Amino acid sequence: MTTNPPEHTGRRDLDPHLARYAARTAGMTASEIRALFAVASRPEVVSLAGGMPNLAALPLDSLSTQVGEIIAEDGLVALQYGSAQGVPVLREQICEVMAMEGIAAHSDDIVVTVGSQMGLDMVTRLFCDPGDVVLAEGPSYVGALGSFAAYQAKVVHVVMDEAGLVPEALREALAAAERAGERVKFLYTIPNFHNPAGVTLAVERRAEILAICRTHGVLVVEDNPYGLLGFDGQTYPALRSLDPDNVVYLGSFSKTFASGLRVGWVLAPHAVREKLVLAAESATLCPPTFNQMIVSRYLATHDWVGQIKTFRENYRERRDAMLSALEQYLPPGCSWTHPDGGFYVWVTVPEGVDTKAMLPRAVTARVAYASGTGFYADGFGSRQMRLSYCYPTPERIKEGVRRLAAVLESEMDLMRTFGNVHMRAIPGPETPSPDTA
Repeated sequence: MTTNPPEHTGRRDLDPHLARYAARTAGMTASEIRALFAVASRPEVVSLAGGMPNLAALPLDSLSTQVGEIIAEDGLVALQYGSAQGVPVLREQICEVMAMEGIAAHSDDIVVTVGSQMGLDMVTRLFCDPGDVVLAEGPSYVGALGSFAAYQAKVVHVVMDEAGLVPEALREALAAAERAGERVKFLYTIPNFHNPAGVTLAVERRAEILAICRTHGVLVVEDNPYGLLGFDGQTYPALRSLDPDNVVYLGSFSKTFASGLRVGWVLAPHAVREKLVLAAESATLCPPTFNQMIVSRYLATHDWVGQIKTFRENYRERRDAMLSALEQYLPPGCSWTHPDGGFYVWVTVPEGVDTKAMLPRAVTARVAYASGTGFYADGFGSRQMRLSYCYPTPERIKEGVRRLAAVLESEMDLMRTFGNVHMRAIPGPETPSPDTA
């Protein structure tokens, strides 16, 4: 018995499952940052794009010994399933970490997550129905924008300046949403050493922003992975410390210890905590016990505060190299932020230069950055780029900026000769591929 082949309609879907996907997958797109990794990891390319911590200063010898001890002494626990809420002793230690930023917390209100990204995803899943509004700084963290899109939330960006989120702009955004009949579920904010903008929310603005959100019945989601990495050693009061009942706090050991262990946490008001535990159970059943025990042993036996100081000194040296190189090499008309901590500088280029269109040419010149469009949900950011100084050596940073400046100069020459560079006089892929370097 033979069957006739299906009738050809002239259209061929590369994905035969396309019609089966849920509607929310339409918002799931690859981030521009992820698209860079294939080329940015090449040794000949100076990557100023990714936010990888510099782990060279970690005491790897003693850590390797302790990992072996965990297996030898507690292997039957470390390699077993655990609680969806996280290892109790680690949750108590997390309270001590957060106390450095003024947070008084109980370990029962902490849920350990597989990185703070999981916490952000769970919070969005718990609070956002399709069409709900999330307020976020403009620009904002690309991973957060991905989570919001995946749950079909509408992102409304709120303006920042050199002192962080602008309170009056927040009032205006909330009023506009109310006039339009939209439901604003929460404000997502990175108050300290912002990713990607590199600015810090002024202390005098913090209480005002919290009061605005309370007045409008809007939750605050505080994402704070860089808070202990201030270059002058200063720690700012966490928003959570000022309003425990209306702030969900996201923390992480990725920037202050080891990103590969993927250990983060959520501190939430008690009722929210209950739902977070249920969400964690459905997402992962439980976070990896072994990884949690490594972090816990590190906190208990190492001078982790001194280690953070070492990280701060390393990153400050790299920040200084970045700012010096920008001043030395970038052409007139460029401006940039001056971060007091964290990993990033936010650069604005002259009118007419499109950083997304320029990116393939930069990679060809063996330097990579993150174009600003990836940090907005509304198409803005074409004149901006994020430069990361956390991973390369100061010498590599200087060389990377020198290469970037040459690409910018060439782009501006084209603009002066042929007009607006948005016309893309030199064709190139939307995002770099392994073949563009």
